[in-house]
Amino acid sequence: MSTFVLEVVTPERTVFSQPVNMIVARGVEGELGILPNHIPMVTPLKIAPLTYKKDGKQSDIAVNGGFMEVRKDKVVILAESAELPEDIDVSRAQAAKARAEERLRQQKSDIDHARAELALQRALNRLSVAGR
Repeated sequence: MSTFVLEVVTPERTVFSQPVNMIVARGVEGELGILPNHIPMVTPLKIAPLTYKKDGKQSDIAVNGGFMEVRKDKVVILAESAELPEDIDVSRAQAAKARAEERLRQQKSDIDHARAELALQRALNRLSVAGR
């Protein structure tokens, strides 16, 4: 089966860079399945797991927003933050989820509400990937 290189890069580091057979990412317009030789494109990403298949095995990466650039033989994810399942601190993610839910209950201002909603989405994304 043919492959292409998947690179997941954050401002701090390269999180992942390996050949894969397929990826599924959640763009702002919906889910995108990418196979080798896909048409070139660029799209913004939502806070959601990025699923990739390699040698018949499926794995996830917690991607917290950013952009995906698809080339013929390479896909680059430029993410605000991203974590592999083994790097996720579950207790820290659960604490972040609890804090965000508490802030959403308080609803002090629209800005606080939006920030809390994003924090909750990131925490849920991390917990989802860690639990798979």
